[in-house]
Amino acid sequence: MIARDIDRIDHSVLYTTDMDATAATYERLGFTLSPLSMHMGSDRPGGERAPMGAGNRCALFGRTYLELLGLFGDGSVDPWNIRPLIAEYEGLHGYSFGSPDAELTEKRLRAAGLSASGVLPLQRDVDTPTGVATARFQAVHLDRALTPEGLIHAAQHLTPELIHQPRYLEHANGATDLHSVLLVVDDSQIGAVVTRYALVLDVAPVAEGPLHVFALPAGRVEIVAVSDFGAVRPDEPVPALPYMAGQTVTVKDVASARKLLQGNGFTTRDLPGGFFVGAAQACGAALAFQAA
Repeated sequence: MIARDIDRIDHSVLYTTDMDATAATYERLGFTLSPLSMHMGSDRPGGERAPMGAGNRCALFGRTYLELLGLFGDGSVDPWNIRPLIAEYEGLHGYSFGSPDAELTEKRLRAAGLSASGVLPLQRDVDTPTGVATARFQAVHLDRALTPEGLIHAAQHLTPELIHQPRYLEHANGATDLHSVLLVVDDSQIGAVVTRYALVLDVAPVAEGPLHVFALPAGRVEIVAVSDFGAVRPDEPVPALPYMAGQTVTVKDVASARKLLQGNGFTTRDLPGGFFVGAAQACGAALAFQAA
């Protein structure tokens, strides 16, 4: 029996029009990245899969991951309508919640008036030690009119073993998991946004200082009003509202991770239990590190 139809933050999505530069930055941040993999999908249930003008490289942790999503081509192929999201800034513009049953998630979100996408097919070819294989997924997209912060969906992995290959799971910075994502919203919208995420995730929020926290079995969503943002990520800019301002990974050893990053030229700033690298150096979204 499935206890929850959304049980984790499956991955965050950082958008870039310069995959080579962004991947090089994340490798200097200490991550092992999977090779480039191009997406094929459909914008309707049962539709023919076609190139989506995007491909990714990922920092994989075994169950969760960070996705660097590169946009390719002239922009004429953009079924996810991604390019308007990066008109103001490139950075973190999406996350995917993990679902063990996409059909069940779709029914719940549709009944709540949060989605009308249906269950959408998605696939991409990936390298494996024995050759190229096709990783397959099913996704349910939130209504974009309700998520001005970015592209948010719930995804069911049909072939997780092809994504989380053991050879990609060790990272020089000791990263072990995607701990959380941080969303900043206008003060006037904080109540409505918190209510919406409670419906999406089917979880009650818990207050932790200025943060409204939605804890899942794996990972958590943190929401903060812009007036309180400086208390959680000091001196960070806010290029737009709402703003997916950052993400946090857990690491085996905070001191070792910090030494590596400083040695690679990154400026690190203190946080309780860890540190962070600002959005300007982490390709548009602050990246925090804390003890596993």
